Amino acid sequence: MSHLVHSGPAPHLPTPSLPPFVKGGWGGFKTLTFPATFTFLATLLLTPPTPAAPLPTFQSVRTAHLPSEAWVLDRQGHILQSVRADDRIRRLPWITLGDLSPAMVQALIASEDRRFFKHAGVDWTALAAAAWQNLSGQSHRGASTLTMQLAGMLDPALKRDDDGRSVEQKVRQIAAARELEKRWSKAQILEAYLNLANFRGELAGIAAASKGLFGKHPSGINRAEASLLSALLRGPNAKPDVVAKRACQVVEQVTGKADKVECTRITNLAWTALVRPPRLDKERQLAPHLARRLTLKPGQSLRTTLDADLQSFVLDTLGRHLVELADRQVEDGAVLVLDNATGQVLAWAGASEATSRAAQVDGVTAPRLPGSTLKPFLYGLALELKLLTAASPLDDSPLALDTPLGQYVPQNYERDFKGWVSVRNALGASLNVPAVRTLELLGVDRFLAGLRGLGLKSLDQDGEFYGYALALGSGETPLLELANAYRALANGGRTGPVSWLPSEVAGKRGKPGHRALSAPAAWLVADILADKGARSLTFGLSSPLDTRGWSAVKTGTSKDMRDNWCLGFSDRHTVAVWVGNASGQPMRDVSGVTGAAPVWQAIMNRLQEGRPALAPKTPAGIEARTVHFEPPFEPSRREYFLAGTAQDRVLLPATPAGGTRIDGPGNGAVLARDPDIPAQRQKVRFAARGAPPGMTWRIDGQPAEPGWLDADGSLLWPPVAGGHRISLHDGQGKELEAQFVTVK
Repeated sequence: MSHLVHSGPAPHLPTPSLPPFVKGGWGGFKTLTFPATFTFLATLLLTPPTPAAPLPTFQSVRTAHLPSEAWVLDRQGHILQSVRADDRIRRLPWITLGDLSPAMVQALIASEDRRFFKHAGVDWTALAAAAWQNLSGQSHRGASTLTMQLAGMLDPALKRDDDGRSVEQKVRQIAAARELEKRWSKAQILEAYLNLANFRGELAGIAAASKGLFGKHPSGINRAEASLLSALLRGPNAKPDVVAKRACQVVEQVTGKADKVECTRITNLAWTALVRPPRLDKERQLAPHLARRLTLKPGQSLRTTLDADLQSFVLDTLGRHLVELADRQVEDGAVLVLDNATGQVLAWAGASEATSRAAQVDGVTAPRLPGSTLKPFLYGLALELKLLTAASPLDDSPLALDTPLGQYVPQNYERDFKGWVSVRNALGASLNVPAVRTLELLGVDRFLAGLRGLGLKSLDQDGEFYGYALALGSGETPLLELANAYRALANGGRTGPVSWLPSEVAGKRGKPGHRALSAPAAWLVADILADKGARSLTFGLSSPLDTRGWSAVKTGTSKDMRDNWCLGFSDRHTVAVWVGNASGQPMRDVSGVTGAAPVWQAIMNRLQEGRPALAPKTPAGIEARTVHFEPPFEPSRREYFLAGTAQDRVLLPATPAGGTRIDGPGNGAVLARDPDIPAQRQKVRFAARGAPPGMTWRIDGQPAEPGWLDADGSLLWPPVAGGHRISLHDGQGKELEAQFVTVK
């Protein structure tokens, strides 16, 4: 429907010319009541009639015609979304006579004013006949010409009430019609009439009537449809059978003969078109959620920064994938695509058309738990402050931290531990315990301040509220904020506002963004997120995180699988995807690479068609070294360091004295079972360090069940309410160490 968009008055409005097919017809003015007939005729003969108000020009009427709709356009001017901006009426842009079906004009004149081209605004023959019928008591006959009806539309003072028009109103209507005929051409009168007339309910104008009832442009109206529309003019809200009967009469007047086949077709059409609610927005609506953020006026066409082709691809890709995930209890999803350089929104999908039962909820702006997607910022801040390097060793082993609310015991996604890992592999593989240890080193308040500096303003509580769980995404944030924070990584640590209107983009061109992270630290985080080898511990060497060209990416899953994320960037674009349920219900068996990642990969590959992305240039302040790990808990490799932190050898901390040690929640830990996770899936891991061969585990003095032992000899104990003593024994049954835990 792009040809219906009218963004403002044209600089020149030519006088419409009459099509050669136009013929005459008979009138349809409402007749006077019998007692008023003499008064009416006397007033008409004795009083020089004058219009009630100065008549407008054709150009002013057309200019003042505002559609009830507004249109959201993409960056090229293509329609993304139609929005109703006037709740009082449904009206589309002005239709010229040349863009109208010949059948409509023929039916209108035959039905309403067959002598339209012979009179000068008043059909005196029809008027006299109507008066005579009133005097003789015969059935009333209409006498109002199209020009007279148009005069009533143009002048509010001539508007009829429930009792009809007064004698004075009728006289002035005649005067106005005669004046119109002097100033306007017949073609202009026809064009204005069809654009202003009310057809049915709130449908005003031929464009809205044709679109709302038949789903087509007025240029495509056929004879049956034209007769039905003409019949509606006499009774816009009449029942379908009444309208159909009148429409059959119109066809007979146009063709000069009765046609039962045509009448049957018209009757069927009437019952089809007039029973259901009219719709003007049958085209696919591509950006409903973004449209709600815009202030639109009737008739306005507002251009945005979105790309219609990309927006359609994003919606289709998201919808298809959510259909595939339906058996895993996934209904909703959202996608945001940003231009790195300008912050322009290129695609905004707030929900899925195919699967969502809460399509009105905008997943782009709804706060959700971000899971591990905050880890890149955590490590970036630690690197910037030189608390860590990409080669620094972190202990991925059971950890219990005391907090005001009790002990916090983080677990990895796969419920196992990797031992000593470098920062590069800890971030790439998204290991939870090393992240919490890093937050313990950095400090919650400092991390929280860094996140807010990156634009995560939704994290508005204090550090004590979030605690150490902030490393794993304990604070809700919307996809919009999170995507822009990742864009800051793509832009070397500089952040700036997101915009979806071209005027906003132009207004901030050339303005430097806010420095939220140093360029070397941002580059190093991006290099880790693009490293397939670093994420292979969790995701393997081949996964939906791989793209045609260079890209940096991070997944995240919130507690109890309520949210799944995938965010990443190339040299030009940032793509952010969320899948989950707007209701907050958990998903089933959805991981980082099966939930949001396939959608992210498809969109990123689409953006790199024809031009695969290139890796960013190494900024000043980065040094490269070949580093060796001793003992070799990771292979030697070439690593990058911030200037002043480079090293050739990485040594593990010395093993604590005391020989055998239990790595678990900690002695005296208080554990709480999660009511949202099935009891059979809840396990607490106890690992043995430095234990001799033949070791055994006991719980409250009883040997552990064989099914509780992991392949490496660790204990995976299903927690039971109460106090319990977990002990480790050698091959002769001697106790080596024990921990006491309480389960709530």
